This record gives sequence, structure tokens and C-alpha cells, in this order.
Amino acid sequence: MDGFVVGISGGIDSAVTSELCAKTGLKVIGVNLPIRQASQEYTLAKAHLAYLSSRYSNSKELEINLSDLFSQFETTMPSDCKNNTLSMANSRSRLRMTTLYAVAQSNGCLVAGTGNKVEDFGIGFYTKYGDGGVDLSPIADLTKTQVWAVGKYLGILPEILDAKPTDGLWGDGRSDEDQIGASYLELEWAMEYDGEETTLSDRQKQVLAIYRTFNRINQHKMLPIPVCKIPKD
Repeated sequence: MDGFVVGISGGIDSAVTSELCAKTGLKVIGVNLPIRQASQEYTLAKAHLAYLSSRYSNSKELEINLSDLFSQFETTMPSDCKNNTLSMANSRSRLRMTTLYAVAQSNGCLVAGTGNKVEDFGIGFYTKYGDGGVDLSPIADLTKTQVWAVGKYLGILPEILDAKPTDGLWGDGRSDEDQIGASYLELEWAMEYDGEETTLSDRQKQVLAIYRTFNRINQHKMLPIPVCKIPKD
């Protein structure tokens, strides 16, 4: 394969992933995929793509606006689907995945994932067969704190470093913390905590409960899919 395709959201994870890919010297195609995007997310994605192109001659910018296509998808679906906000949010992610793979295959590239350790292996905070559908995961063994540190070291734009993390699936700019109920720093603590719980504060107990709930209900994303094994006899 000749290089990598990365979906650029305007957040720190995709910014770090795309720059790490660019540092290989191989072809990198950064793709901005707006779907009725919040203006700040769209602006930050464009800013990072411009920044990447200015620093790496092997980097290419691409914007594919999927808003009209998503609208057509909505109108085609039955009412119980298009009126289910979570179903439609996840459908945005799966539409982006399909687009990234079309770009990747036509350019002889791999799709690089942008999930971090907390999202991918802690709480499963991604869309199954959406942003979870990738060929390799450069930052999936880094906590969010480590991703921020790497981003600062690489010189990622300050406005991206300081932006609130968001999955970009809702169009109203809601943050990851708004959806999860805990910050990434709190989730990192919960992911590693193995001590006596009677000494914890009420907030710490609440964060542990949030982390354990997400971890339990999202095992279907983090484990291989069940396969029916047929006995040889």
C-alpha cells in the first residue's frame, strides 16, 4: 500500500494520527467529511488540513461534504430509524467510514484509525463499523492525556489542543464529556483504579460506575464477534 487515509474531525486525536502518518514520508490523504457540522469543528478540521499540507509535501487535503447524501439517506429510511437520534448519529459515522474506504482503495492506501486507549479499550466510545472500522490504530495504546502530550510535542495547533473533545456526530457541538458524564482524566483514573472503594469520594464512585457501565455494555465492540463453532462430528 502507498500510504494512509485519515478522517479529520478538528479534534486532537485525528490531528495527532494524521501527523504521525505524515512523518512516515508515505502519502497521507486527510479527509474532512462534514455532515451538518458545527462551525467550530468544521473550521478546526480545515485549519489542521492546511497546517498539515504546509508542513508535509506528502500530505494531501480533501473535503467531501456528505450533508446532502445523509439527508437523502434519512428520507429513504423508515420513520422508526430516522426518528431515532442515536441510530442517525451512528449512521453518520458509518457513512464516513464508507467514504474513507472508497478514497483509500482508489488511492492504494490504508485507513488509519483515530481512537485512543480510553475510547477503544476502556468504554468503547466509538461507532461499531463506523469510526471503529479501520486498518490500523496508531494511537490506540495512548490515553487521552498522552495524546495531548504528543500533540503538544508535535506542535499541533493550540486551538485544537484546547478544544473540547467531541465525536462530531450530532451537529450541535456537544462534547464527549456531555455524552459520557465524565472527563477523560476521570475515565483514565477509573480505567486503572484497583483499590479500596470505601475510601472514595462520591464523585469517584460515580465515575467508577460510569466507566464500568460503558465498559460492560460495549464489550460487543471490544471483543471479537461471536462465531458459531460447528462440532466436527
